[in-house]
Amino acid sequence: MTPLSESSKPVIGRGFRLQWEQAQNAHVLLYPEGMVKLNGSAGEILKRCDGQRTMQDIVVDLESAFHARGLDREVNAFVSLALERRWLEIRE
Repeated sequence: MTPLSESSKPVIGRGFRLQWEQAQNAHVLLYPEGMVKLNGSAGEILKRCDGQRTMQDIVVDLESAFHARGLDREVNAFVSLALERRWLEIRE
């Protein structure tokens, strides 16, 4: 697996689709075998994983949107987990 850095550009993995599911009142990650219901933080992070934004861009955007600081550790931990589960891929 490619190491995660500030310049890494995560994107939703092949075979997955992120969408808002009204019935679940949450973002969900759909794939052929099922669905993953995401908590609010996970949904906000994955919404920003478009293959264009870097990890640094994503952290800065989240910190601005939620008037917070120091989110990089938590964002990196979630993105690393999502990469392991193949919910995300890194685009170079």
